Amino acid sequence: MILAFSIADIIRVPFGYLLDILYQLTTNYGIALILFSLLLKAIMMPMNAKSKRSTMAMSRLAPLAQAIQAKYPDDQVKANQEISKLYKEEGVSMGGGCLWMLIPLLLLIPLYVVIREPLTYMLHFTAEQSASIVATMKTLIPDAFGGNAFYDQLISAAHLSEYSDQILEALPELADRANSGFGFTFLGIEFGTHRAMESLNFNFLGIDLTQVPSWRFWKWNLNWNTIGACLIPLCSAGTNILAMTISQKMNAKVATNEDGEVDEAAAKQAQKTSKTMMWFSPIMSLIIGFSYPCALSLYWLCQGLFGIVQDAILTVRYRKIYDDEDEIRRRAAAERAAAEAERERIRAQRRAENPDGITTNTSKKKLHNKQQAQKEQSQAAMRRGSTPDLDDEDAPLSGDPDRPFAKGRAYQADRYGRGSED
Repeated sequence: MILAFSIADIIRVPFGYLLDILYQLTTNYGIALILFSLLLKAIMMPMNAKSKRSTMAMSRLAPLAQAIQAKYPDDQVKANQEISKLYKEEGVSMGGGCLWMLIPLLLLIPLYVVIREPLTYMLHFTAEQSASIVATMKTLIPDAFGGNAFYDQLISAAHLSEYSDQILEALPELADRANSGFGFTFLGIEFGTHRAMESLNFNFLGIDLTQVPSWRFWKWNLNWNTIGACLIPLCSAGTNILAMTISQKMNAKVATNEDGEVDEAAAKQAQKTSKTMMWFSPIMSLIIGFSYPCALSLYWLCQGLFGIVQDAILTVRYRKIYDDEDEIRRRAAAERAAAEAERERIRAQRRAENPDGITTNTSKKKLHNKQQAQKEQSQAAMRRGSTPDLDDEDAPLSGDPDRPFAKGRAYQADRYGRGSED
């Protein structure tokens, strides 16, 4: 196979060969696509694990983030800075969960091309040979082709065996196709260009996976083929809603406070915030389902089903880690509560022993205020020519209110004529 190389072919060509191998093993395009979806999910397991861990960590930190918002209600910039600092300290990327979720969407683009062009990517004709086959098929069965030229290769691949003689007669250069190009043998089966002009079986459970479903039900031909084609994208959207609902409920249980208890308010707020994202994937599924061939919707449906199983496995794994952390927090909270209860018991005992609250201990501030009042009382009495009445226990140690802390044998209260007659 010779392709005009492009960056996208780095993904498209391996996708095509992988689908070819799975098709040869199952002889059914639908089953091959289901196995392809499963393998791709397994390959992306590490990336999905990072996305799940980041999402659960953000849900877990929701109570702390809301506390920061409450602390800075009038300064949103400061609140965002503190929340970013919190996430950085906890090793959480604010866009980590969304980033890894976008990768499956980005893979849809090359996969869409592989599904749309099976002659090139699965049967391994060159781009020029594929175009020649389509042009020949259009002259042989013009009614089979619709107005959308994007899916001409799908229709041609489905009728290749029926018109192989006419194609080889019109395009004799394809006669030696089995002896040219790339080919290999796997499990006793020949793959690649070693196969002859063979049609692909796009029938899956009685549904033609090459058709594009229509939501215009009034134009439906009421048979299982058309009804089933419309059910696939509807089931795909429903599966995505179910997956997001289960994931949110599981993530909400890790939103715990500093005591290790589930914070219901924070969990509800986190669910409310992510409700918009919850509808993004299902809406995308419906748009894809009713705009592209059923094969792409079948892949998206399988991704949703496998995603539910994978999400449950990852949740159990990370919940075990978080449950252990919450148990440590609960023990620490219980110890703090017991210590506080003991302190309160001691305070209650002291209050019972001294109900009036009288204590011999006096603070320096109260002592200073008391001495200042005594000094002012003494000065006022001296101005009146009288001696203030002070209790023995209230009298200053020195005997002089102006110098309450003066001591020593040489101290005389009337040394400087105080209290003496003029």
